Amino acid sequence: MQNTEQSKIRDAELVHRTLKNPNDFVEIIQHYQSLIRRYVNRLGCKNSNDADDLLQDIFLKVYINLNDYDADLPFSSWLYRIAHNETISSFRKKSVRPMPVATEEEVYLFENIPDNDNFFESLDIKINGGILHRALAELEEPYRDVIVLKFLEEKSYTEMSDILKIPIGTVGTLINRGKKRLKNILISKNINI
Repeated sequence: MQNTEQSKIRDAELVHRTLKNPNDFVEIIQHYQSLIRRYVNRLGCKNSNDADDLLQDIFLKVYINLNDYDADLPFSSWLYRIAHNETISSFRKKSVRPMPVATEEEVYLFENIPDNDNFFESLDIKINGGILHRALAELEEPYRDVIVLKFLEEKSYTEMSDILKIPIGTVGTLINRGKKRLKNILISKNINI
């Protein structure tokens, strides 16, 4: 049995148990808290207190809507969709565009950005994460969303389509355009690629 299938079964069991006994919800939180925090941070929420508040809102919304979860779909996609929507909503309420914090000392040169599935793995080796996060913050929201989900959260096209509620073909188009735009942002920062 594949790992994703095992995960789907485990998640369905956790949801089923939580619906019977609300105290079991803590297992869902324990399993997903660090993943969702990382995702929220990658979307641009760097303030620890804001991230804590967002996590609380996200898991509260998950708990309240747990009856609406469709067990035929991956639980993680449903959870990421809630996390995505809550994070974007939070940014809009504050009328602040997320801006990761980085220093000038984090600037490193790299030779090229590969055009493959190891895009960020190779990119991380060549430049410091601070520059990458600043460049991601400059990407328009739809491109940043798919880039973060694909390369940093390692979601499949199907999962991204589910999370963002867009067609799979659109996901692919946004990824390709997002990579090109990210490359252009890095070039504009005088990073040799």
